Amino acid sequence: MNAAPAPSPVLRIGNASGFYGDRFDALREMLTGGPLDVLTGDYLAELTMLILGRSRLKDPQKGYATTFLRQLEEGLGLAHERGVKIVANAGGLNPAGLADAVRQLADKVGVPVTVAHVEGDSLPVPDGFLTANAYLGGSGIAACLRAGADVVVTGRVTDAALVTGPAAAHFGWGPDDLDALAGAVVAGHVLECGTQATGGNHAFFGDHDPARLRRPGFPLAEIHADGSSVITKHDGTGGVVDLSTVTAQLLYETGGARYAGPDVTARLDTVRLTPDGPDRVRIDGVRGEAPPPTLKAGLTRLGGWRNEVVFVLTGLGIEAKADLVKDQFADALERGGARPPAEVRWELARTDHADADTEERASALLRLVVRDQDADAVGRTVSGAAIELALGSYPGFHVTAPPGKGAPYGVFEARPVPAVEVEHIAVLPDGTREVVKSPTRTQELAEAEEPSLPDPYPSGPTRRAPLGLIAGARSGDKGGDANVGVWVRDDDAWRWLAHELSVERFKELLPETADVTIVRHVLPNLRALNFTVHGLLGEGVAAQARFDPQAKALGEWLRSRWLPIPIALLEGIDAPEVTA
Repeated sequence: MNAAPAPSPVLRIGNASGFYGDRFDALREMLTGGPLDVLTGDYLAELTMLILGRSRLKDPQKGYATTFLRQLEEGLGLAHERGVKIVANAGGLNPAGLADAVRQLADKVGVPVTVAHVEGDSLPVPDGFLTANAYLGGSGIAACLRAGADVVVTGRVTDAALVTGPAAAHFGWGPDDLDALAGAVVAGHVLECGTQATGGNHAFFGDHDPARLRRPGFPLAEIHADGSSVITKHDGTGGVVDLSTVTAQLLYETGGARYAGPDVTARLDTVRLTPDGPDRVRIDGVRGEAPPPTLKAGLTRLGGWRNEVVFVLTGLGIEAKADLVKDQFADALERGGARPPAEVRWELARTDHADADTEERASALLRLVVRDQDADAVGRTVSGAAIELALGSYPGFHVTAPPGKGAPYGVFEARPVPAVEVEHIAVLPDGTREVVKSPTRTQELAEAEEPSLPDPYPSGPTRRAPLGLIAGARSGDKGGDANVGVWVRDDDAWRWLAHELSVERFKELLPETADVTIVRHVLPNLRALNFTVHGLLGEGVAAQARFDPQAKALGEWLRSRWLPIPIALLEGIDAPEVTA
């Protein structure tokens, strides 16, 4: 009997989707743009599960990302011709339904592919909730690929599982290959948000030719048997892959040194990044620890009802106009006899400019947001009270859009669930249901010891300037918490940042965070600090409690803030003058 051929020393895994709604033609671009072994797609954000839950209420046969099916109408044939496996979490709440739909599509377009799926993430839904799903690891995906699947669709798995599963199947990793798995987790985290790794949403975008960033290519990782990887993109595609773009994505929606998942806990403080040529960054040195004994479970529910009205205030007396309309609105609610909404929030955005040359530049926006468990309390009562002011309020009264009847909002909650209580199942191409065992070796998650800081930057003359002249940042959300990763690009700037940007300084620069708990994590290998801002986002993105409900621009706000920066660090930088 002939021995099985040795696996290829490099596994090329690409990404074609960072969220449900990402660039539609990315799947085709990745399949035709260069060599690949596996193409992944991430379709499930926390908010997406709520959207799919509401979709399934209307049609129990749905609950998956229908866009994925439309992409496969052409993509199945292209992948088959090129020998590329496809792995996606587009199954959402109904991976079995999506797997059946893919088989029907394959028959329709005449492409002989084998399809498998992973299930078991669906948990009993507590009263009052719409969905409940555990975040599974990559072992089920690996089982499906080992059984010969060409297409694997899953429900709720971790984003990195889309990479760890194929890598484990290809290289034969087992649950004790912790360092290799951890390396794949890091690569998977870099890939998961698509073009955010290739220059999209990047703090230092101004350093590059705008033509390169017009249409960034999607990223891919060249995975090696030891778990190390090179992050790159197809030749000839737009975008940039460099130390800064990869660092930014590593910090996105992470926290401290221990990045826990179902397969392994990756130590982010061991990650080493080095240039490996144009648009190539090597990741190695990643150490892994046993995963925790619990899985993260995400639960969604309808949280209540909300309504919004944005008043436009133009010209002189902006503050007085805002005070007038707020007083009139409160009076109108009281006179109407209806119970006021449980939550009433006003926010005045001073977008106006003195002596402006256009009406829009002369205007500020006053935003009213109301919430309540009762739809009636935020519906006609609110919209009527707002619009009836139209002829009797401040001069120039108008709103950006007619107020409506209100809309439901959602809430996401994360809870731990013992991994042994979750039945992780790989449904193989022949229909066999293989139960995937939980790791027997686990380790309770604990904060890593804080590393020692570098020597302080020498004291000397400083100049007030925006932090973003020398530091990049990327921010995002995890439920009601925000995270802000901040990094610099040389050792001197790191010596200054590590000592200057304390939690106290962070709160001073971002006064909105003054009353919440903030935890700072130090990652010297990345020359980075990662801040977890607890509770800033209320009940999470679906609740839309904040102007920027996913904290996407929180890091850019931080970069825009001025503080004393050593003049030596600003040499060669076009720093704005202080304008008093």
